[in-house]
Parts: sequence; C-alpha cells; structure tokens
Amino acid sequence: MSAAAVLAGLAGAAGAAAIVELLAHPRARGRRSPAGRRRTRLGAMTVALAGLARRRAGMLPPADLHARIAAAGDPLGLGPTDVMALKAVGALTGLLLAITLIGSLPGRLGVVAMLCAPAGGFLAPDLLLARRARARAARIGHELADVLDLLRVAVQAGLPIGRALAEVGERCQGVLAGELRAAARRMQLGATRAEAFEQLVARCPADGVATLTAAVTRADRHGAPLAPALEALVTEARAEQARLLRDDGARAAPKIQLVVALVLVPAVMLLVAAVLVQALG
Repeated sequence: MSAAAVLAGLAGAAGAAAIVELLAHPRARGRRSPAGRRRTRLGAMTVALAGLARRRAGMLPPADLHARIAAAGDPLGLGPTDVMALKAVGALTGLLLAITLIGSLPGRLGVVAMLCAPAGGFLAPDLLLARRARARAARIGHELADVLDLLRVAVQAGLPIGRALAEVGERCQGVLAGELRAAARRMQLGATRAEAFEQLVARCPADGVATLTAAVTRADRHGAPLAPALEALVTEARAEQARLLRDDGARAAPKIQLVVALVLVPAVMLLVAAVLVQALG
C-alpha cells in the first residue's frame, strides 16, 4: 500500500464525519460551548488531513471552484486544492464503504454501490458548497433592504462611499454587513474600489449586491449623485423582500395542511370513536 493510499484512508475516516460540519457554518465568535469546541477541533483536524492528502493527490481544481468557494464564504479558509483533496477523500471513503457492504447487498446492487458511492463522495463537497451558497444568498436577500436603507442615509449625510460602507458594516449584523466591513477594510489597506467590489460580489451571491456595486461605479464614473440610485434600490429590495415573505407563507400553507391531515384529523376521529364506544358500551 502506497503512502498516498494510507494518507487518503486516514483522511477518509475523519473527512466522512466532518465534511458536512466544515461547510455548514462559520465559527462562532466569543465563548464557545463544549459542542462548539468539539466541532472546532473536528474542523481543524479535517483541514490538517486535507493538507496531507492535498500534497499527495496533486489534483487540479476546476476553473470555477474558487468562485464557488468564495460564494460559500470560504468555509474554514479552505482553498481550491483543499476542496479537491476532500473530494478525493470522499471518493475513497465511498469506495471503502461500498467494498464493506458489497457482500450484504442483493443482486446487482453491489455493482451499483461500487459505481455510485465513490461518485457521491466525490461530488459531496460540491453539493455542500452549493447549499451553503444558496443559504448565504437567501440571508443576504433578507438583509439587503435594511443595509441599503442605512447606506442611503449615510451617503445623504455626506459620508464618502468607503466610509459609509464601513459605518453600515459596523452598525449592522449579518452576512452582508460582515462582507461590507471586509470590503471597506480592503480599501483601507490599499485595494482599489473595483477590486474590493469584485470580491464583494463574488462573496455575496445575490443580485442586489451586484446592482449596488454597479450603481456606485456608475455614480463615480459620471459624477451623478448616489442617493437617488440607492433609494431606488431600497424600494426594489423592499418589494423583493415582501415577495420572499409571501412565498414563504405560501410554502407554509401545504405544510400546515399536512400536519392537520396526518395528526389532528386522526386524533379527532379517535376521540369520536372513543366516545361512540363508551356510549354503546
């Protein structure tokens, strides 16, 4: 057995249990609970094992992987080569699991498991990145209207756009506020506004953020006032937020009906049956 196989096996043992956690949520700030500390240690161990497997695997990442990692918020600071190493770990883990279960599977299911399990393990990091990016986009969509409204007030008060971004980021909570703070910090450290905005759009997979950066760039280029454009964006974001709330309410109605049909109606029928049995007895 080669050194690469040994390292991949060790990484598979920890990676199968930790891959969901490392892509689920960023680390919480402040004092952590015992469960949070255990998750932090597990994530750190996964990063270390990914580094070992990465040095042995030598797999080339696809061109769009860096953008997908940025849209997911750079979970645990992993880079494209780290994710490729975890994909290899997942494929090996799926293969080992299929080999373990092939004897107990009936018919041709063993062959199917040998083909599907490694593919599923290889694609699992991609699916988790996409899921995290969708969750971040949904959170940003809910936060966008309030953040844009505060940004409009700051610009109308006479603050330059870099200072306005920093002030709004400091006074708001959430994913978008954190990305605005990071963008303002990059500009303070010497990055151009175009570079900071490009990274902001890459890390915030929501249409409103790209529209915001385009409005700021257009105002800088033509010397037009920014406040009216921000006011129009706020109105649009409020309308989009109302639509999202209506959609959430529409999706909740079938779930409530399902609960009524599966729980309340049988309970009422049992109650009526009990009363009838008692009356007949």
